Amino acid sequence: MADYRLQGDTGEWEVVCGLEIHAQIISDSKLFSAAATEFGAEPNSQVSPVDAGMPGMLPRVNQFCVEQAVKTGLGLRAEINRWSAFERKNYFYADLPQGYQISQYLHPLVGEGTVYLDMPDGSVVPVGIERLHMEQDAGKSLHDQEPGKTYIDLNRSGVGLMEIVSKPDITSPEQAGAYVNKLRSILRYLGTCDGNMAEGSMRCDINVSVRKPGGDLGTRCELKNVNSVRFIMQAIEAEATRQIEILEDGGEIEQQTRLYDPDKRETRALRGKEHAHDYRYFPDPDILPLIVENDWVERIKASMPELPDEKKQRFIDEYGLSAYDAGVLVAEQAYADFFETLAKGRDPKLAANWFTGDFFGALNKAGVELDAAPVDSAKLGELLDLIADETISGRIAKDVFEEMWETGKPAGQIVEDKGLKQITDTSELEGIVDKIVADNPDQVAQVQDGNQKVKGWFVGQVMKATGGKANPKLVNEILAKKLG
Repeated sequence: MADYRLQGDTGEWEVVCGLEIHAQIISDSKLFSAAATEFGAEPNSQVSPVDAGMPGMLPRVNQFCVEQAVKTGLGLRAEINRWSAFERKNYFYADLPQGYQISQYLHPLVGEGTVYLDMPDGSVVPVGIERLHMEQDAGKSLHDQEPGKTYIDLNRSGVGLMEIVSKPDITSPEQAGAYVNKLRSILRYLGTCDGNMAEGSMRCDINVSVRKPGGDLGTRCELKNVNSVRFIMQAIEAEATRQIEILEDGGEIEQQTRLYDPDKRETRALRGKEHAHDYRYFPDPDILPLIVENDWVERIKASMPELPDEKKQRFIDEYGLSAYDAGVLVAEQAYADFFETLAKGRDPKLAANWFTGDFFGALNKAGVELDAAPVDSAKLGELLDLIADETISGRIAKDVFEEMWETGKPAGQIVEDKGLKQITDTSELEGIVDKIVADNPDQVAQVQDGNQKVKGWFVGQVMKATGGKANPKLVNEILAKKLG
């Protein structure tokens, strides 16, 4: 993959990024209390005294949340630390009732790992994982309920989070987008986070700096709470451009926390960037260190599903798919499951082409998810069977598919009702070909003079005369005999 560069007045600049992904843990209860975690509940209806920071309330670690974090660490090919500890991160905010956040700083649960990105040009880019630590989420401040007032909803307070911190290995907006998509795919396969950025269950902070090619790392700025892959990519380019303009004007980059405005395509300062000592971390005296036993980790590892990278390689080896097609199919587990059901007993390449082509196109056009599609794998499989046994041609199949999508009718019924079966009677096709050949002596002469492209014109005329129902293979065989 070609190196990404931004052009400034003084030459080219490199972009260096590290991402911090905050992923809400899928769990029925919160990290340190038994309160529910259902999204969209009435404000302040899922708050325990622990979540509300009431005096004397002691947190109790949710073992299932720890299991989910360990599973995620294993999915990231990361080291699982057998000893970790929770610490208090001290800062004030209205939706943080305790006045501190229980997090992990010096001793995270998960250490270094690697995520591999499959880029559009076929290259594979490794991105290092620095750490994964667990922490509790804050509540939510609602500024749009009443003019001049801010309301606090503590339903999210105490929900378990995994903060996944990458190394500064990301060097382009495209890589950042691929990284977030890959990480979301892994989390969804594992069932540890639903990755829904629109609902806030997966949020991204971006650390951006620029430098001259091969130079030392520059001063970074952090872009907070970017909530879509598209905005992440836009924000990186906007912030890098801002920093380049400052540096080329002779200024210095101030380390800041900033926000990205997608409407204006620019970033703006929120506050000076805090350092670790500003939070006065210290071990939480109410929570014992977390000790993870080897046998438990091995049991978790044994229960893990096949993950995207392994599934992609299997699709290449087992089904003979290209790396690109396999990558598209394993991006979502639902896609992979649909494909495997569709390909069972059928030509896998035909199945992949139809699923990633016409089917995906129909999904995008309709703006629906796979589970809401009017054509399921069984119905699409019936259509592929009609192509395979030459009941219909590939061109007619596209028309049949459109009607299947619009009406929900099975392929066989549409073909029967509309009389769309291929003409496979050789004598009938020969009669049609003879007439077209007799009516077009000039084109016949061109073919006999060696212009093979005109033979394709004859195929088109036969298909036109038969309404697309002629068997293309038979048509070509007959034309070869007639035209030489």
